[in-house]
Amino acid sequence: MERLKRKMDKELIRWKEDPYHLPLIVKGARQIGKTDAIRHFGQTQYESYIEINFILQKEYRTIFDDGYEVEQILKNMTFIHPEIRLIPHKTLIFFDEIQACINGATSLKAFKIDGRYDVICSGSLMGINYGEIESNSVGYKQDVVMHSLDFEEFLWAHGYGKAQIDVIYNHMKNLTPLPETWMKVFHDIFLEYLVAGGMPAIAARFMEQGNYSGILAMQQQILQDYEEDITKYAGGLDKARILNVYRAIPVFLGQSNKKFQISKVARNARNRDYVGVVEWLSNAGIVNICYNLDLPELPLKGNYNPKDFKLYFGDPGLLVASLDEEVQEDLRFNKNFNIYKGALYENAAADMLTKAGFPLFFYRNPKSTVEMDFMIRDRDSLVPVEIKAQDGATPSLNRLITKDTYEDIHYGIKLGNKNIGFNGKFYTFPYFLTFLLKKFLKEKDEIKAV
Repeated sequence: MERLKRKMDKELIRWKEDPYHLPLIVKGARQIGKTDAIRHFGQTQYESYIEINFILQKEYRTIFDDGYEVEQILKNMTFIHPEIRLIPHKTLIFFDEIQACINGATSLKAFKIDGRYDVICSGSLMGINYGEIESNSVGYKQDVVMHSLDFEEFLWAHGYGKAQIDVIYNHMKNLTPLPETWMKVFHDIFLEYLVAGGMPAIAARFMEQGNYSGILAMQQQILQDYEEDITKYAGGLDKARILNVYRAIPVFLGQSNKKFQISKVARNARNRDYVGVVEWLSNAGIVNICYNLDLPELPLKGNYNPKDFKLYFGDPGLLVASLDEEVQEDLRFNKNFNIYKGALYENAAADMLTKAGFPLFFYRNPKSTVEMDFMIRDRDSLVPVEIKAQDGATPSLNRLITKDTYEDIHYGIKLGNKNIGFNGKFYTFPYFLTFLLKKFLKEKDEIKAV
């Protein structure tokens, strides 16, 4: 099968074309395709491409032993491998698995000052001490975050191109319903995305064979690899507590309010004992954190309770893989999403919003009389987003939009198994269009500003 097309491909080219570009660190969870994207970029965009993996090629960890002068680093590299071609201004050096050799990232300052060679670093977020890197290379590097495939990339893998996606977006932009045939086709592909997820190796196998055979085993291996990485890289944090939180995510998502409660993770667990644990999982790219707003008003940052949150898996397929065997069979063979429908759709929405660039917030007032799954924003409005697994009433959404006390809220969005529409208060979009929300809100603001 052909290599999966990734959005990172264009992002890397834009980085190279910027005459002032800095050395790059590509962040992201393990097995999301970072190495493949960087390797493809290096092999197609440079005359010389040098890839060093500090786990598989341990001998290269010593190239920084004599300091960070670029000439010395390059000399040490060529002593280890004399066939390395170093062409000034036409060479990309890729330091992979830098968690095994932090010196590789520390050297970025020297490479930037030298200016003759482009350098990209990547590795497992679990093992990277970004505090140490930052202290040594602040101002001399650029960070970019990569995720598993989003739904648009999943559509690309299915063979859909820009022209077809533009047609779908124009329906969204003009608020014209999609033909029922399109609704069914894209809804079915979205259900595939929920189950298979966006981990590249898994998505590629699914596309190649056209069924879920062997997919679950691959997903469960990734979940197991994450657990092994936690025990390997957790550092000073209590590894058992991180594992407790990680393993409890499906349990809380299965509840009606989906709120994550440390007190129920383990017997006698207290918030103060788990300080930094949730953030560690988030920094590792494993989970997406969604914080409860203190008040449904702007600005979002600084207006939330850091102790009141929901946790979502960073890939929809990994949530599915964490469920009971009975649920697995229902999802994969019977396509019965009713048992765990709310959690699956909400987790997928959180994942797609994150990949679109939205920070995650929700709102639940102290009496739980007003609850909203997500709160995003456009240029000057707070926008409540409701996820409806079933087609039902939306009292909280209506209240937030119509009540005068919520001055920053002017309209809302409802995501469900419904066609495109607008009732004067909130927009209705099918789940599979969530990846286009950022573009929709931006262009809506631009039209309004004209």
